[in-house]
Amino acid sequence: MVIGISTDTLEKQQEFTNKENLNFPLYADADKKVAKEFGVLMPQGYAQRATFVIDKQGIIRKFYPKADASKHPAEVLAYVREHFAEKR
Repeated sequence: MVIGISTDTLEKQQEFTNKENLNFPLYADADKKVAKEFGVLMPQGYAQRATFVIDKQGIIRKFYPKADASKHPAEVLAYVREHFAEKR
């Protein structure tokens, strides 16, 4: 499952979801509690773009501190396939 979380408001999240036609949910962290808990809240008050791969037990298995949009999705997908996909 893929979800996104941002320190933007719920309204801003909905605008972005509609604009980009996303097929996964975005959650609003306007009070910045999640960003603080995950250690990605920047001094400027927004969350750094980061990716966490979390297993079914809720354990963080991989942390990508910088999300480079050009290669990042393929990198994360390769990791998930290697470590979590069922072997056939």
